[in-house]
Amino acid sequence: MSKSLTPQDAYLIMNLLVKEATGQNATIQAVDASTFVSAGETVLATGMENTLNSLSRVIGRTMVASRPYRAKLSLINSINSGIFSERIRKISFYSKNAQASGDFNTNLYTQHGAGLDNGTNRIVNGSISPIGGLPNMWEQNPAVPLELNFSGHDVWDMSSTYYENQVQMAFRDESSFAQYVGGKMTELENDMESQKEAFNRLAILNHIAGVVDMNQTGAVIDLKTGFNTKFGTNYTSAQLLSTYLADFLKYFVSVYKVVSDMMTERTARYHWSPAKTVNGVSYTLLRHTPKDRQRALLYAPLFTDAEAQVMSGIFNPQYLDVGQYEKVMYWQNINDPSAIDVVPAIPNTSNPASQTAGSRVQLDNVVGMIYDVDGLMIDYQLDSAYTTPVEARKAYRNVWYHISKNIIDDFTENAVVFILGNDS
Repeated sequence: MSKSLTPQDAYLIMNLLVKEATGQNATIQAVDASTFVSAGETVLATGMENTLNSLSRVIGRTMVASRPYRAKLSLINSINSGIFSERIRKISFYSKNAQASGDFNTNLYTQHGAGLDNGTNRIVNGSISPIGGLPNMWEQNPAVPLELNFSGHDVWDMSSTYYENQVQMAFRDESSFAQYVGGKMTELENDMESQKEAFNRLAILNHIAGVVDMNQTGAVIDLKTGFNTKFGTNYTSAQLLSTYLADFLKYFVSVYKVVSDMMTERTARYHWSPAKTVNGVSYTLLRHTPKDRQRALLYAPLFTDAEAQVMSGIFNPQYLDVGQYEKVMYWQNINDPSAIDVVPAIPNTSNPASQTAGSRVQLDNVVGMIYDVDGLMIDYQLDSAYTTPVEARKAYRNVWYHISKNIIDDFTENAVVFILGNDS
């Protein structure tokens, strides 16, 4: 299932994610991100008396309850391909092996000797053999590239109606009316900020669930299993998060720092390497993530008590030794903050030319994720607003906001997800 180039109307999933985030859904809901991610919102109804049916005709002072909100989860790398770009192409290169030496006679090949020529024979047991020596200097050895295409448009609209004359009668003067209009605009902007945050959250949820589903070498660390294995215990996740929290957090920080250091090494760990064979030779995609390219998202409530009680300064980036990180108060649903329930979009490993819906990932305790900045991105394609003329008979106008974005999850880049395994 390739990501469709036809714009995907994302308003339904935006509404679901905003409801999850704001606690309007009491329990966590399964979010199917597979259609809206290239793995390769509460819309407030404003209303007045007989026009809006919600504002009374007032005489006294009016107080407008509205304050600006700014979207969180802004750590994700943002790019802007523009509305004219249907796809983004990313080219990587497979690692290549060393080749046999032709500069010396070795235990494997004798290249220098009387009667030998370039590449068609060699000495075997003291005699010239027609089997063939190493190729000559004109042997072609091109790079082995990997091309990934990330495509798609996730789109939705917002709108706001402005009445030319009807609403003013609910206010006693221009100042109070201007305050009302200002509050209305602030809440509209807040709605769009909530949608922006929800879109960022969807990108994060898909990346976490995708990493867990694909389960590449070293990319998913169950801290409960690791702790119990190292210390010979049999604690549950609940016990590690309460009775043994101090010991658990010390263990987590040590594991985190080792992983952060290991990610700077060029290895085949922590990412997906699409299968590639050329002329019978298999190639592997190697990646490394320097410290300044590492980003981390960490579940803040887990560390709040620790900061106050047992491990002051655990969130100090110098202590964690990572360039940039962000605290996450909840992953998906504010009523079940440490859990996720997601069907991710992942590469089709048997046919890398397409992507597919992965398996449903349900986790009770996600501790955090450290990832390469190039592995998780938001492509901002369009953000525009258009105002209609005044409707002459009814005297109102509309402002329409059009939004087009795309989530890019590249699982060929390094990422490690830290979890506490479910107790049941």
